[in-house]
Amino acid sequence: MPAAIGATVSLRSGAARATVALRGAEAMSWSIGGRDLLWTPDPALWSDVSPLLFPVVGWTRAGEARVGGRLYPLALHGFARLLDFEVAAQGEDFVRVVLRDDALTRALYPFAFSFTAEYRLTGAALEMSATVANRSEGPMPYACGFHPGFRWPFAGGAQEDYRIVFEKAETGLVPHVAPGGLIARTSRKIAMEDRSLKLSPALFSNDALCFLNAASKSLRFERPDAAIAMTTENLPHIALWMRPGGQYLCLEPWSGHSDPEGFAGDLFDKPGMQALEPGASARHAARFELVA
Repeated sequence: MPAAIGATVSLRSGAARATVALRGAEAMSWSIGGRDLLWTPDPALWSDVSPLLFPVVGWTRAGEARVGGRLYPLALHGFARLLDFEVAAQGEDFVRVVLRDDALTRALYPFAFSFTAEYRLTGAALEMSATVANRSEGPMPYACGFHPGFRWPFAGGAQEDYRIVFEKAETGLVPHVAPGGLIARTSRKIAMEDRSLKLSPALFSNDALCFLNAASKSLRFERPDAAIAMTTENLPHIALWMRPGGQYLCLEPWSGHSDPEGFAGDLFDKPGMQALEPGASARHAARFELVA
């Protein structure tokens, strides 16, 4: 049964509050002690807050995916963020929601699946997980990811007061984003100091910074007196993104990524995709914690 327009589930744990929309299973707010951490959407800049990405991450060539010689209109970040989820279980501090294939999804992505999202709230953290299950008779390729946009600045000061500190040293070499949002063949070097990246809106003039096959499984979005710490599970790629002029920064852990420039192969052969055998499932998760 479709969710009512604007339907949300409210979570609470101590002084923490969160809301999750059933349309897209999107976290719409997260606050601790009255401090809002997720950004408030602005249609002039970015109308989302924290979309879930499935069954692809990023852009596909010409907005299409190829499966078994057929083309399917599978565009930016897939379709999960646009569809209604059903509540499977909930409590005061958690909710589990599920999306299953139907005639609409199979016209875009010819596989039988379930995609289960779960949010858990603690006094200082918001945990997100996604479990993908293959209900098809053959293998199923997929990618998924999280895309939360955090207020920037979230603890006062100017945007330039903030930095990203990675768990491990990264090369600082990120691919250019080619026309159509594809992963370009060329890369650029960004200024890293050991594990630290000083932030400024100018960093995002060529779109997202994509750390593909990142060494780190965690990072901190911080200024000297506060941080949002991100820890990931089974999500090998990390992207940072904002649209210049916006007061937000997206911390995006992904299992896959956009089509590489020039790729015209089958979805099974796309770099970054995972294939599940019939009856198999896989779990992916991210945890965001306010450290003050």
